[in-house]
Amino acid sequence: MDRILIVEDEKEIAELEKDYLELSGFEVVIETNGDDGLERAMSEEFSLYILDIMLPGTDGFEICQKIRAVKNRPILMVSAKKDDIDKIRGLGLGADDYITKPFSPSELVARVKAHISSYERISGAPQEVNDIVSVRGLKIDKTARRVWVNDVEKTLTMKEFDLLTFLAEHPNHVFTKEELFSRIWDMDMVGDIATVTVHIKKIREKIEPNKSNPQYIETIWGVGYRFRV
Repeated sequence: MDRILIVEDEKEIAELEKDYLELSGFEVVIETNGDDGLERAMSEEFSLYILDIMLPGTDGFEICQKIRAVKNRPILMVSAKKDDIDKIRGLGLGADDYITKPFSPSELVARVKAHISSYERISGAPQEVNDIVSVRGLKIDKTARRVWVNDVEKTLTMKEFDLLTFLAEHPNHVFTKEELFSRIWDMDMVGDIATVTVHIKKIREKIEPNKSNPQYIETIWGVGYRFRV
């Protein structure tokens, strides 16, 4: 069951909010001053925080800021003030929403449900992780199709990137020019395999610190090329 923390010094309002939220299936905890609210917020886990701004002790802005520094759950700010400056300040401190008194309890419940649903959807979605090949200062991001050498980005053409990636993914394997031409250009001896030599030369110019003594792509004379690890 999702737990909601309400920090609200007007007890009648807090109890009304609690009743409506509990009818919607939430477990609700109330604190009526800022100091206790902050202590409860930091020591326990809640699905969402409802914070009044004007509180005895620690105000809602400070509670919001301290919660957001360590927790990623939704925060809903509540205030009797209609000034945009309070709304801007609250959102700037990390609040997810701002509601002005007086408001209907059903509106509050709707917003709470929406924020919890959104949080669960985002946090539950698998995060895409880029496919990275990394070898001795060379980093190839296959997902973004980007290449760095010692944290300096290098610009490669499409075929240069494909050729470098293929070799890096098959370290210490010697490939003939014919094999590379077939794999990367997807052609079976239709075309000039000297294309491979030209592309290897261009790749070396971009990634090798010393082209005369390459540390990544080796030439195996009379055979082809090998990626060193």
